Amino acid sequence: MKKILYLECNSGISGDMTVGALLDLGADREVLIKALDSLNVNGYHLHFGRAKKCGIDAFDFQVHLEDEHDNMSGHSHDAEHSHDAGHSHDVGHSHSHPHRNLQDIYEIIDRLEAGDHVKNMAKRMFEIVAEAESKAHALPISQVHFHEVGAIDSIVDIISAAVCIDNLGVTEVVVSPLSEGFGNVRCQHGVIPVPVPATVNIASQYGLKLRFTDTMGEMVTPTGAAIAAALNTRTNLPETFRILKTGMGAGKKDFKHANVLRAMILEVLREEEPEETMWVLEANIDDCSGEMLGYAMETLLEAGAADVWNTPIYMKKNRPAYMISVLCKQKDLMTMEELMFLQTTTIGVRRYQVERTILGREKKLIKTEWGEAEVKVCFWKERTFCYPEYESVRSICKQTGMDFQTVYDTIRHTTEIL
Repeated sequence: MKKILYLECNSGISGDMTVGALLDLGADREVLIKALDSLNVNGYHLHFGRAKKCGIDAFDFQVHLEDEHDNMSGHSHDAEHSHDAGHSHDVGHSHSHPHRNLQDIYEIIDRLEAGDHVKNMAKRMFEIVAEAESKAHALPISQVHFHEVGAIDSIVDIISAAVCIDNLGVTEVVVSPLSEGFGNVRCQHGVIPVPVPATVNIASQYGLKLRFTDTMGEMVTPTGAAIAAALNTRTNLPETFRILKTGMGAGKKDFKHANVLRAMILEVLREEEPEETMWVLEANIDDCSGEMLGYAMETLLEAGAADVWNTPIYMKKNRPAYMISVLCKQKDLMTMEELMFLQTTTIGVRRYQVERTILGREKKLIKTEWGEAEVKVCFWKERTFCYPEYESVRSICKQTGMDFQTVYDTIRHTTEIL
């Protein structure tokens, strides 16, 4: 049985809405507070409460800055809500919040007392925003200084989203089309159109679907778009599923419709032909030894790559070389890129999205005349295929002295499943 997180963005998406929805789903609040405390970042208060949106009860997660002028998320308003006791980070020094570049934010994330998966997820979200802002302002990523996104509230929102996703234990996420409003919004640089350029760039780069509505105002923030892009692992919901739990995250604005992000945990018993979006990372290398490439392949596969392969090529000056290719899920992009830079001599990695259709599959034990053997049973429409696992075939060959082909064919045609 597989569990999928579905984010229903009928009222857009922002960082605080996402965290609220995930907490409402059951993410552990104390785990979140402990993780944020480990950052040693001051100057804000956390509030956990409930809010009514068009009569619908939702979790209201807020990050209150000590200097409210630094909070320019575009989603703040005075909503009807009630708060329980908040969690504060008071400071006795200046309340100013300096602008930060991507490296500054990475250093904050590295202080997080959490697994590498959580840190990489949070870094990936910020990298997505950095790319979008870089394109919007025609600046190299290293020169992008975050304003709204680099403020304390957005740092907390993004890291909180990563912590809560990890705490819920979901690995597959489907994001619905993002509903967006119209008009203008005021930011650090002045008045800009909705959707703002950074949000447009993220949606374009990562294939997020937008749906424009007749609502005046911003409904999809760059932070929310980056979270959606980083979490989204598949394009479509399964045909049938069971809803295990629902969470509601409240937005800060009041619209004529319920301004909530609905999150659902779905259970899928068995799927056939699921489609999912994957990424291919590639690098052309002419100065890397065979041993180094072999070790790079091992480390990439151990870190979660779906596949890794090396292709002989010729580069400029007719140099024999290899193109290393890595197939991975979006959530693993940053980890894979980092390993390619660390374990090979490449100085650049290109990437692009691909879609694949995979068969539903189950691992089974088969009873053979030589003992147990493991097989992979795959499903295609009304047909079933049985593929013996290599290690089982190898083990039987070693024990019996029989040839590989005979053992493989015998296991494949055995029907007695333990």
